[in-house]
Amino acid sequence: MKRYLVQTFGCQMNVHDSRRIEEVLGDHGYLPTEEAAQADVIVFNTCSVREKAEQKLRSAIGTYRGLKADNPDLVIVVAGCVAQQEGDKLLRQIPHLDVVIGPDNIQELPALVEHLRDGAPPMARTVFDMDAPRFLTAKPRTQAHEVTSFVTVMKGCDERCTYCIVPYTRGPERYRPAVDIVNEISRLVAGGVREITLLGQTVNSWHSQGSGEGESEFPALLARIAHEVPELVRLRYTSPHPRHLTPALTAAHAELSVLPKHLHLPVQSGSDRMLKRMLRRYTAADYLARVQGLQERVPGLTLSTDVIVGFPGETDQDFEATLQLVRDAGFISLFGFKYSPRPHTPALKLEDDVPESVKDERLQRLFQVVEAQQRAHLASLVGQRVEVLIETRDEARPERFSGRSERNELVHVDVPAGADPRGTLVQAEVIEAFKHSLHAVAMGAVPRRELPAQPARQPVRLPLASA
Repeated sequence: MKRYLVQTFGCQMNVHDSRRIEEVLGDHGYLPTEEAAQADVIVFNTCSVREKAEQKLRSAIGTYRGLKADNPDLVIVVAGCVAQQEGDKLLRQIPHLDVVIGPDNIQELPALVEHLRDGAPPMARTVFDMDAPRFLTAKPRTQAHEVTSFVTVMKGCDERCTYCIVPYTRGPERYRPAVDIVNEISRLVAGGVREITLLGQTVNSWHSQGSGEGESEFPALLARIAHEVPELVRLRYTSPHPRHLTPALTAAHAELSVLPKHLHLPVQSGSDRMLKRMLRRYTAADYLARVQGLQERVPGLTLSTDVIVGFPGETDQDFEATLQLVRDAGFISLFGFKYSPRPHTPALKLEDDVPESVKDERLQRLFQVVEAQQRAHLASLVGQRVEVLIETRDEARPERFSGRSERNELVHVDVPAGADPRGTLVQAEVIEAFKHSLHAVAMGAVPRRELPAQPARQPVRLPLASA
């Protein structure tokens, strides 16, 4: 019996890729295990957007050196963006590493493992699928009763932000045909999924195949999904670029009920000088005008974002402009990062002249501002009703379930004994606000469903920064 273990570093796209790695191995007779000592194949699926992710990857692989010595037949694999970035170099630097595969080569993994077992030397496959793009398709997990799932609509990036390694590790933009996207969503929904998150490096730049350059056709794709898959409860997407938050996309948010009242829209800085150095191709005023126009069309919509502090040349004045934009936009959460030089990026030509101590101080101030806004937002919801898509059950408290509201608040909901509302929308009254979540009580009728006692295993996800 062949077994595998997948460990995931980084963002939602990596989680999605890890699930596809599991499915590819499963199709070739492998079963999952959570015990490294029982595994025949161990896969590290990696993110290279932050330097710390690479450091933790090397540390994690190092812990299996002894296991590999005791079991020479164990195959250790590095997949994902670090694999694409480093390629053969990883094989030279880590003697007990066997296979390196890029994001576009996941489907080749079982064959590469078999070649290795037939006597082939350690190998790297990091080839972009430019001529005939392949997109990993999610399979319904009906036995797991998954409530949420991811669907890839495009990959690669043409934006060329000066700090970002993604164009190097994921290649230029390739778009998936709309019919394939809709068909995959239909299959997932038929299998019990109720919320889909569309994935892409600049997801809202999606174009139909062969349409060429021009305004994004993403709003039309959203409308088609809503029309052709009416059983879908919620449709999210990540990560969009502010340049493609067009009037048509704003209108889609106002008109399509399947789109929740929340948007994660990376801004990176509130300083026009820094935005220009980052090559983001918008100003702080442009960004605010677009999100405020969206909030006017969709009352109650909440925002979250990504911010980089300590980018080369960032002054106190630049950072204060970022804090002001965070206040003006009213973000209820954000991912904040300290700038770190990444290989193959234009920003390497700039002097990394902001001391680490200053980066640390700015990051803490940034978190303080947004956490205060989040606390105020959550406190304002006490006594109000929210609609929650229930995803999980608290095993220690059988009457407590958790899910997300349409504004993306995490809500812990108490339900009547014997009820199991996973996969359904529940009306609940908020009775308490915690630091990062809400406590609510279900109102009205709550479904009772027969579900497996043990949820299906998910890929192990190491606690690293989001990409």
